[in-house]
Amino acid sequence: MNLRVPSEAAGARLDKFLAERLGSRAAAERAVAAGALVDGVPRSKSHRLEGGEEIALPEERAAAPVAPPPEPRIAWEDEHLLVVDKPAGLVVHPGAGHRGDTLVDALRGKIAGGDDPERPGVVHRLDRDTSGLLVLARTEEAHRRLAELVRGRELERSYLALVRGRPRSRAGRIEAPIGRDRGDPTRVSLETDAPKDAVTHFEVESLLDEYALLRVRLETGRMHQIRVHLAAIDLPVAGDPVYGTAAPGLSRQFLHAAGLGFPHPFGAGRVEARSELPDDLAAFLESLR
Repeated sequence: MNLRVPSEAAGARLDKFLAERLGSRAAAERAVAAGALVDGVPRSKSHRLEGGEEIALPEERAAAPVAPPPEPRIAWEDEHLLVVDKPAGLVVHPGAGHRGDTLVDALRGKIAGGDDPERPGVVHRLDRDTSGLLVLARTEEAHRRLAELVRGRELERSYLALVRGRPRSRAGRIEAPIGRDRGDPTRVSLETDAPKDAVTHFEVESLLDEYALLRVRLETGRMHQIRVHLAAIDLPVAGDPVYGTAAPGLSRQFLHAAGLGFPHPFGAGRVEARSELPDDLAAFLESLR
């Protein structure tokens, strides 16, 4: 497949130009990664177009069909919304290296809304290895209204996090802007050239010999916020391979989205959902007591 770059597209990034023509950012990134050529030369996704070039797109090879994962437990639902209990290990939406095996794939036909067809219904996310509650829209209007709640900080999210160390107080507030780490763009940190406001609240649920179980509440919802903020105050999340500390017997980060509450975006009272610790985290916690 060949595309001619019109003169009015001069200055556009290659990935954004392709996303408009292929229907999604994910499709554009796959094309670039597979070897898209600009006038016969492979270019990075950030390459700036000049207008008039010819882009040759590689033919996508038919991939072996991937069965969608089992549908997660539905914690709450109506005709507008779904609150699901995501298991650890499940990616929320398709992206590089994840196609056909995501939460979105498991819920195809039940969720909708938003500008990205790869992410229907999604207004907030959980990391792959974080378990717990997530709300998704079922219609375009529900997605719009849910997004407004998120922007207005009316989506109340509470987590249980096991950290190594002893908090200096029974409760606290962490206010520290975070963003992509200036030295490693795969990480988030306080050392960033693009800081975004981030506020995290915590209180101690229980104290153990080397660990503390915290209940954490997000005021903002930045990527990796809890993990980065807790590490910044010397309370790294147990089992977190990036920002935390190893914990023998724990195969993933001890972070669980245990509570979700928000005013119903269509005025039908308030939505409240709760999720118990999954078996792996509950067993590890019991082993410490």
